[in-house]
Amino acid sequence: MSQERYPVPAKDHRVEERIRQSRFITTVGRAETAEDARAFIDRIRAEFDDATHNCWAFVAGPPGSTTDVGMSDDGEPHATAGRPMLEALVHADVGEVVAVVTRYYGGVKLGKGGLQRAYSGGVREALASLPVAERIHRSEVWVTVEYAERDPMVRTAGELDAVLVDEEYGEHARLKLAVPSRKLGEFRHAVAEVTGGKGRIEPG
Repeated sequence: MSQERYPVPAKDHRVEERIRQSRFITTVGRAETAEDARAFIDRIRAEFDDATHNCWAFVAGPPGSTTDVGMSDDGEPHATAGRPMLEALVHADVGEVVAVVTRYYGGVKLGKGGLQRAYSGGVREALASLPVAERIHRSEVWVTVEYAERDPMVRTAGELDAVLVDEEYGEHARLKLAVPSRKLGEFRHAVAEVTGGKGRIEPG
């Protein structure tokens, strides 16, 4: 899967199931960074502050990435919650994802294998129905053009899936554009075509 484009959670998503009298609530959301993941985890912990456990895991990167990950058993026996949750996330086709599984203990012990299945199963079930959006890696650049070239430049940029972020006006029009990184070469060529080679491109 391309590191430039990949699915990410479109919004927070939640599923719930009961396993041998325990209630398991799995909440999944987007985490572009480890800081985003921890903020999400804190929010879910606060929502379920009376729960027996709030176990969590996150992958703050492309699908399958293990560069920026984290996990916690939150009081469950070692490696029965956080690790199986993380493995489910790492093997999913979704990036920038965080999951919290909240457990309300029902009085029946599940055993190590039962806990691992419950926690990983909750994450897999949530991922199976998770609404996703496409994440496109973009690079920001400033493009300086004549005023008459402003509209044609914006149209051409749009055809390349570039997004207009900001504009400045002085002697010339300066457009700040977020360009898909994989299309930067094509974008430079388009700027040259629109401006007769006179347009200036600078890093954003």
